[in-house]
Amino acid sequence: MDIPTLATARLLLRAFTEQDADPLHRILNERDILRYFPNPAPPSRERVQQVIAGQLKHWEEHGYGWWAVERRSQAGLLGWCGLQFLPETGETEVGYLLDQACWGQGLATEGALASLQFGFETLGLECIVGIVHPENKASIRVIEKIGMSLVDKNNYFGMDVYRYSKTNQHYVPTSNLQLPTSKLYSSTDAISSARPMTDRTNPGTMMT
Repeated sequence: MDIPTLATARLLLRAFTEQDADPLHRILNERDILRYFPNPAPPSRERVQQVIAGQLKHWEEHGYGWWAVERRSQAGLLGWCGLQFLPETGETEVGYLLDQACWGQGLATEGALASLQFGFETLGLECIVGIVHPENKASIRVIEKIGMSLVDKNNYFGMDVYRYSKTNQHYVPTSNLQLPTSKLYSSTDAISSARPMTDRTNPGTMMT
């Protein structure tokens, strides 16, 4: 399918390509960046290639997924954000992960808002959830800034987490997106030759 490219005030959200494997591998090997993920072990480059291929397949199957994140003012991968289908619960999760050099600048919030906007306004989803490790204070701040409400403490991906949610009924349209979603990339032009993920775990858990 054609994956839409979105632009916010500072960010460009685009389809992943095979050229993103090396910079994403570098980001995911930063110290403690996966500290609050189910498997915090740094991934191999081969595993990163599988994750990218899995995301492109996810777009094909569900009509949404992760975007690669760049600054509008400068090319270069910062990380990812987007929506993920959770087959175990039938929910759609908003998620984000950025290079540590980008932390504290509101960029994760900006990308997460764009993801919610796409999910509710373009896809018409009824509900989007946020799954956060209780000790991940920075991620909790992002989830709360985008207007999600704490629902309960639950277990996802084999770990105890806080579960947040937001429904379409309580979604207030924003002007987060600055450009129309007219520029498209075809996922078949990106990394169709890469090996897709074969495990049934949520690709959002990354390194399971």
